[in-house]
This record gives sequence, structure tokens and C-alpha cells, in this order.
Amino acid sequence: MGFRFFWDSERVCVAAAIEITGITKRFGDFEALRGIDLQIEQGEFFALLGPNGAGKSTLISLMAGLQQATTGQIRIMGHDVHTEYQRARHALGVVPQELVFDPFFNVREMLRFQAGYFGRGPENDPWIDEVIEGLGLTDKAHTNMRKLSGGMKRRALIAQALAHKPPVIVLDEPTAGVDVELRQMLWAFIQQLNQQGHTIILTTHYLEEAEALCQRVAMMKQGRIVALDTTRALLKNHATKQLSLRLTGALPPQLLSLVKQQQGDEVILGLSELTQVETVLRVLREAKVEIQDMQLQEADLEDVFLNLVGNQQGAQG
Repeated sequence: MGFRFFWDSERVCVAAAIEITGITKRFGDFEALRGIDLQIEQGEFFALLGPNGAGKSTLISLMAGLQQATTGQIRIMGHDVHTEYQRARHALGVVPQELVFDPFFNVREMLRFQAGYFGRGPENDPWIDEVIEGLGLTDKAHTNMRKLSGGMKRRALIAQALAHKPPVIVLDEPTAGVDVELRQMLWAFIQQLNQQGHTIILTTHYLEEAEALCQRVAMMKQGRIVALDTTRALLKNHATKQLSLRLTGALPPQLLSLVKQQQGDEVILGLSELTQVETVLRVLREAKVEIQDMQLQEADLEDVFLNLVGNQQGAQG
């Protein structure tokens, strides 16, 4: 069974999936967004990361037209979210972080109602059948939403965001609180959507997901984008290698500036270049400190995140 996606906008060939220009958002004296400029091309799998309070949720609300920016402009598939709200909203599917659902409908009824909200009638039913099957909801299609488990509710909310066939999909913490098996199933499905041409924007506090799935990453801090690049370039330019050592003696003073973590006889050093390994080994030999164990590890996206936005728990908010 294959998934078929269509979008009939006359601007699909030329417009970026999302264009954000000069966006600010104030709540009284508090400035939640401080001049956001961002362009996401069609077909990208894009990560939007940041700690709590960074402004990600506010930016998503602006994209969905749920709030109005103080200044600036947002376009979805070439359509202004304020002056062309209906077209922009048709182009966007948002999977919210919270489990919000209508308790009076079963899964199929909810999806048909959602599609109807965007002007799609019974002719859309075959697509709804495909989404239900693709997300493993076939045996729950006639089950009331209140009776679904948390994982099944999460699948149903993803299906709801897809019910009207949007070309751009925003996933706000889609795997929060779900088990490993469901997480793998969801990502297999989302990757298939992306391969079929959908643009995916992901926020997640599982940074290994962003590293494995996304071609580009924007990192936000205090309402600003502090890093924007391909995942590979961020890892190359901002990450450090980690040298894990177990020693018989004290670490020589010359190496203390490299320490990232130390517990007992185990110490982790942060290295910016591979050539520093030889320097560390030479200093240890000269100090007659014996190495019991040694392991060199490549840094990951979590290390980049901590370096750029600070040592805060998670990447959500």
C-alpha cells in the first residue's frame, strides 16, 4: 500500500514551504520572539530545537494562525498566514504536543470531521482509510477517542493533522511519552511522508531523533535563532570529541581546562581536535599517570545543543 499526496496550489513550484521574515512577538513587556528569519524549503525534514521558553511553541502558534505576530510576516507555501489565512491553513497540518481530542467521536468520525473542516467531503474517504492503515489504527477506527490508550491517541492526532492532505506538517513533540515500538512505527511513517514530498518540521527533546532524521536544524534561545545549519555542519563546527579516561593517579594540572566531567578515577575531556589526543597522552606519560582504560567518542547533537543554548533539561518549550 502506497501513500499518495497531492497539492493543487499554483505556487507550489516556486514558493518555500515556510518563509518567516522579521517575526517578533510581545506579550506585554515580555518579548517571546526577537526577530526570527527562517526559510524552510519544500521536502525538507527540519528540526526546531530549544529549551523551555525559547519560543518554539509561540512560533508554531503563529504559523498556524492561532496568534498574530507583533511584527513580521509568515508564509506557508507562499500564502500569508494573516491575509491569506484559509489557503495558508489548508497547507499546514499541526500535531500538537498535548493530547487534545473530541470525546464524542470515534477515530474515523474525527478524521472525516477534520477533513470536512477544510472542505473535503466523502471523496476524501479513501485517503482517510490509507492514513488509518498507515498509522496502525485499523482495528480502532470505530473506537471512541476516550477509550484509546495514550499511544493510540497520539497516532490518532497525527492522523487528524493529515486528514486534509497538507503538504507541510509540524510535529510538536510527537513521541513524548510513547514507548520505543510506537516511536519506531511513527518515524517509519513520517519518513515515508517526507520521501513522498511532504515538508516535516519537528520539535523534540529526544535529540537523537533530530540527529538521525533531520537534514537541517535551527536552535532557539530566548526568542532568537542562535544556530541554523545542516545537521552535519553543526556537528562538525560546534561539537567536540570526548576522551574518556580511567586513571591510576591525579590528572595533571595542564589538562584541567579540558575536563567536562570527573567522578572518582574516571574523567571525560573535551577535545576540539583529534591531534589533542597525543598531547593528552604525552602529558600523562610525563606525569607518570597510568591509563587503565581509554575511549574516544564523537560528540552528538546533544553536545552541540548544550554548547549553544546552555545546560538545560530537554529541548522543548
